[in-house]
Amino acid sequence: MIEIKKHSGIYTLTVMQQLPIGLSEAWEFFSSPKNLERITPDHMGFIITSGKPGKMYPGQIISYKVSPLSGVKTSWITEITHVKEGEYFVDEQRFGPYRMWHHEHHFEENDQGVLMTDKVSYKIPFGFLGSIAQILFVKKQLKGIFEYRVKVLDEMFQKG
Repeated sequence: MIEIKKHSGIYTLTVMQQLPIGLSEAWEFFSSPKNLERITPDHMGFIITSGKPGKMYPGQIISYKVSPLSGVKTSWITEITHVKEGEYFVDEQRFGPYRMWHHEHHFEENDQGVLMTDKVSYKIPFGFLGSIAQILFVKKQLKGIFEYRVKVLDEMFQKG
């Protein structure tokens, strides 16, 4: 399930995915920033520029290069602001293409494995022009990125 809602000028994208793996395997994979490259579409040109970070921790700064639009490269710097081992972690943009980016990653063990929920709250810069960009391509691009992740993760963990 992927949905985007708007509230008070902020958009919230929510993605829920059931994975047929244990909580420890899910946590080990998703809490390692180096795996972001594996689950990001190639056309995004996603590269971690701060080296291959090890185990995440609150306060960790990670820098990337990413191409949100064809031919346009930008730097993106995030901070891991919260970590509760085996349950959730949060990354927030410190510098990048969004006016605000707050990404929560939640993990809940159940009978089928792990339910993973991504909740991304974001705000686009440029006021009215940003709202038009959201309608014309940002919403579609974000949905596409997360649809790609769902597909890759299903293939990686051999679901379906």
